[in-house]
Amino acid sequence: MPMSRRDHYHHGDLYNALADAATALASAGGPDAIVLREVARRVGVSATAAYRHFASHTDLLRVVKERAQGMLVDAMRVALSSEPPVPDPGDDAERRLRALGRAYVAFALEHRGLFRACFCDTHRLDDDVPDLGEFEAYRMVAQTLDELVVAGRLSPQGRVCGEVVAWASVHGLAMLLLDGPLRALPDDARDIAVERTLDVIIAGLRTT
Repeated sequence: MPMSRRDHYHHGDLYNALADAATALASAGGPDAIVLREVARRVGVSATAAYRHFASHTDLLRVVKERAQGMLVDAMRVALSSEPPVPDPGDDAERRLRALGRAYVAFALEHRGLFRACFCDTHRLDDDVPDLGEFEAYRMVAQTLDELVVAGRLSPQGRVCGEVVAWASVHGLAMLLLDGPLRALPDDARDIAVERTLDVIIAGLRTT
């Protein structure tokens, strides 16, 4: 059978074109919206051409996941740099921790599909458990907690697993605001909930 015209399609950077299309689908509908055949259709190539770059749906999803996590980290970095530092090291570390938490929740609410893609399961049953150090957002929180210890705001005992506590608390709030009953909160109540959660995180770490 002669090859179709689509099978002869040449793209300057087909890999990134497919990844861009998949990321756009995730942005609109979350990771469940990523279908390799639909990605290929949007780019204008055959599914066979797409499979030359992504052997499976999981491979494509993993690339989108990495891109989404990078966008989340970029948003957190912007938040850190959007306010000037304050002179006291302890106050500044707390300011940074609050900025990271606010940016995390804001990204979840503004980029719902991509936020869901950040944490979708792309690990096969025989994969090792991912190292937490692979998550740049996690490292950013950890570094800020280290700064709190140096500034005397956080004891070494209170530092233990502090990034897990902080991340779990903010992520849980984000999910409740995104998909849970807290999604009905008006904007002002939602903002108060974010600030109170950050208050409790910082106070709890201090008193450990």
